[in-house]
Amino acid sequence: MNPELFLADLEAKPDALEALAADPAAADPFEGLPPGVERVLFLGMGSSRYAAGVAALRLRAAGIDAYADYASTAATYPANPGTLVVPISATGGSRETLDALARYAGTQAFVLALTNAPGSAVTEGADLVVPMRAGEERGGVSCRTFQHTLALLLALESRLTGTALDLPALLRRTAEATADLLERRKEWLPTALELLDGPHGVYTVAPAERLSSAEQSALMVREGPRRQADACETGDWAHVDVYLTKTLDYRALLFPGSRYDEQAMDWVRQRGSTVLAVGGDVPGAAASVRYRHDDDPEVALLTETLVAELVAAHWWAAA
Repeated sequence: MNPELFLADLEAKPDALEALAADPAAADPFEGLPPGVERVLFLGMGSSRYAAGVAALRLRAAGIDAYADYASTAATYPANPGTLVVPISATGGSRETLDALARYAGTQAFVLALTNAPGSAVTEGADLVVPMRAGEERGGVSCRTFQHTLALLLALESRLTGTALDLPALLRRTAEATADLLERRKEWLPTALELLDGPHGVYTVAPAERLSSAEQSALMVREGPRRQADACETGDWAHVDVYLTKTLDYRALLFPGSRYDEQAMDWVRQRGSTVLAVGGDVPGAAASVRYRHDDDPEVALLTETLVAELVAAHWWAAA
């Protein structure tokens, strides 16, 4: 793991997105799926599971039986006909994911491997392999692969539900949004660094529909600079994390969009905690980071973690 190369990986995000958008396969990467999918089971760890959790929630909202499990779970759904098993591993070699996948290889379930490493172990025995096409992450941290995973899972949702999605167009809007944050970082990054640099860590908060943004952002702060960080869903925050605002110098990164934003912010204002909002202006927040297309929920889902990633890259390099 290397902080300079991690920053370079982040700076390469727009080009990687544009390259994926230009790939002919991006028009329908899941063309090889069979008809009659009745259940979707995502398997992964870390960033892969974060992305899968959002994808499963969106599929359930569309009426499809879908779940995102820790690949390390001892037992999960059986390999019935009509079950689509989706192991997700950027490296293609996550031990827990490979162990889970072994339960489904050669069964009646259809296995779709999503990876950034075609030909890796996770693709062995898969009925269909969809590459992330995120390029090599030389910094050793899953950042572009996380973004590409989310984009491809939106395309999978479109395929399974029959809803329209112009994936190349979404990727290009996301590239524009990502480039905007990168190009203007001198304007917003110093404020973000100051507001989030407290003695008790960083707390990230997002609605359930974009919980992956909070989870990935907290992971970036832990993985690179090795600082304390934790994620929470916005509504649940009033039941589990609100207590920390009473005793800690509480510094939060808020991804707005939940109907419970104001409930959380009421406590924040009462207790003098510090909140940096990303992608929207929130009353009571110390500041907000806006970017191009941040009013598009799908662009936001694919883009907003870059704020925490750049904060983490700076702290990591400084350390």
